[in-house]
Amino acid sequence: MTTTPTRHTGLGLAAGVLTGILALYIALVSLGNITDFGTNQQFVRHVLAMDTTFKDDNLMWRAVTSTALQDTAYVLIIVWETVAALVLIWGTYLWARRKDDDLARRVSTYGLLMLLLLFGAGFIAIGGEWFSMWQSKTWNGLDAATRIFTLSGVALIVNQLPARRETAI
Repeated sequence: MTTTPTRHTGLGLAAGVLTGILALYIALVSLGNITDFGTNQQFVRHVLAMDTTFKDDNLMWRAVTSTALQDTAYVLIIVWETVAALVLIWGTYLWARRKDDDLARRVSTYGLLMLLLLFGAGFIAIGGEWFSMWQSKTWNGLDAATRIFTLSGVALIVNQLPARRETAI
């Protein structure tokens, strides 16, 4: 019994399109943060300083008020976004090329996991809970982070679905 190469189905197309959408999104976010550094720099500074939260004394010890540390965190976020964008662009290219779905799946998985870590661990868990971003009416990015976390999770699931292989008898 021999097997033929994986038939190109809608699953690979769906995985490639979802990966491409997220590649485009995070590339635009990264580009925006690089070319308009100050806008989201203020966002990060306010979240880390916790200056628009309820200012509960039991939580305020968590605040990071050093602008050097705040800006370092922001630069690290931009670097992470840029690397994730490059990995996802590569994954999208590999899906579009249609020569090695296993490599496309692997590369896309790395990029999607990078987004899940950034938006899930970074923005939702650390920003939202540790720095109490949910308390701020002005500097609250939880809805946007949740949208991207959810879309990245869906894309990861689609990327991980097993491809059907046809056998020749």
